[in-house]
Amino acid sequence: MRPALALALCLLAAPAQAWEFSPAPICTLTNDGEASLAVTYDPASGIYAIHLTHPDGWGAGPQFSIRFDGPYPLTIATGRHRVDGNTLTVTDSGFGNVLDGLQFNRTATAMTGDLARAIDLNGAHDAVDRFRQCTAGVVS
Repeated sequence: MRPALALALCLLAAPAQAWEFSPAPICTLTNDGEASLAVTYDPASGIYAIHLTHPDGWGAGPQFSIRFDGPYPLTIATGRHRVDGNTLTVTDSGFGNVLDGLQFNRTATAMTGDLARAIDLNGAHDAVDRFRQCTAGVVS
């Protein structure tokens, strides 16, 4: 087998970065990229959370923002975030804009202080749709 063909076949067989949804124990949307992302919804409390983990951590800053780029650009900012180790977390009782940004755009950039972390949204659409159904009480 030619070396170039063998390399191409190996790359095709490599696991792809994937968006995943799970309804149990709570509604959870995940993506394990360079900056891993998890969005959860706990129906018992009615609270949504986004957890962003990066091996190099997050800078200290009074504000966290996430910019969504693509067909429906949007930037969301808050001072109600916390950093624990390498994970940045934001919680709220509504996440419609976050879910719209994840579902309908191509990239997201999470920012705090002088740091910016890119998140590829390729493949997120269907997983976000299933997450929305779960938060509405419809599990598919």
